[in-house]
Amino acid sequence: MICSVKHSSSALPFSDLLRQRSAAPKPRFSLPSISNKSVISAKKPLCISSVERFGFSEVSRSRKPVIECKAAEADQPQPIEANIEQQAKSAAAQKLKISIYFATWWALNVVFNIYNKKVLNAFPFPWLTSTLSLATGSLMMLISWGLRIAEAPKTDLEFWKSLFPVAVAHTIGHVAATVSMSKVAVSFTHIIKSGEPAFSVLVSRFLLGETFPVPVYLSLLPIIGGCALAAVTELNFNMIGFMGAMISNLAFVFRNIFSKRGMKGKSVSGMNYYACLSILSLVILTPFAIAVEGPQMWAVGWQNALSQIGPNFIWWVAAQSVFYHLYNQVSYMSLDEISPLTFSIGNTMKRISVIVSSIIIFHTPVQPVNALGAAIAILGTFLYSQAKQ
Repeated sequence: MICSVKHSSSALPFSDLLRQRSAAPKPRFSLPSISNKSVISAKKPLCISSVERFGFSEVSRSRKPVIECKAAEADQPQPIEANIEQQAKSAAAQKLKISIYFATWWALNVVFNIYNKKVLNAFPFPWLTSTLSLATGSLMMLISWGLRIAEAPKTDLEFWKSLFPVAVAHTIGHVAATVSMSKVAVSFTHIIKSGEPAFSVLVSRFLLGETFPVPVYLSLLPIIGGCALAAVTELNFNMIGFMGAMISNLAFVFRNIFSKRGMKGKSVSGMNYYACLSILSLVILTPFAIAVEGPQMWAVGWQNALSQIGPNFIWWVAAQSVFYHLYNQVSYMSLDEISPLTFSIGNTMKRISVIVSSIIIFHTPVQPVNALGAAIAILGTFLYSQAKQ
């Protein structure tokens, strides 16, 4: 809408100007006609678009300058703030969702470690045990995709190429951790695996050339010191178990590095991403498991386990395989909802729950010095998470 105030600015003789001055009409506001199509809404504010100053002749310099003000309807009203109460409910629901993810993640991980250790005590074949875990998870996801319980991921050849180095590192880390738990207590394996941040920083620094703030380097001291103290004071120390946990740490660090590099721009959900990772890891692991242990050894070991444990042994194998896939799947789903920092803190707390529960269930003897080393290592992991923020 244009609102204008106009004065005549034509030049006149001074005498004629005096005669016409008294008869000159007062300035009026002129409004353009409003058609039916251009109805002004009272709900929309009027915004001043410009203010223009017009020139005038020398005779009319004594008058006030002519000013034209232009106004227009705002296209849209200003956004209205969302209801505060609704925002609070939404934030509370998100926190509840994350809490459920974390509790489920920790509970499934504890159950997996318990059944995995039971299976390995009766059936000391970690390569086959690792293969069964991946095979069960892969079968579960293939059935879910076939029945359309879960939406199948849209992948291409480039996706699988980028996933291959991630799957290789994941396979090595999974097998190494299983080998470790077949030789030592679950608590000891997880104490050593709590030193994974130290491997992450060292690999990133010396192989990738990344630098970190000083607090990050300082947080490695309690991690390394705590793990060393726990290892030295471990009553059931075994070199193969110790090296398996160390190799698992290194492999999972490379898995994370390859994952960050190869999966940029990929629109695959956390659940489907881990499912594809399991399938490819299964393809990689199977021939190595056959070469290292072999069907003949598996058959003899299976018969011995059934004779000692009974039918419950089959349930143990099924449980450790299913819970392995579920806890990893939930962890990847959690990563979709939270920041990497929160995820790393949750991973630290997960190790505490596993260590404590395994000590209670398997009656693992723990010396005070050993417990102190574990506490220092876990504290260092927490400080590392904070320093990386």
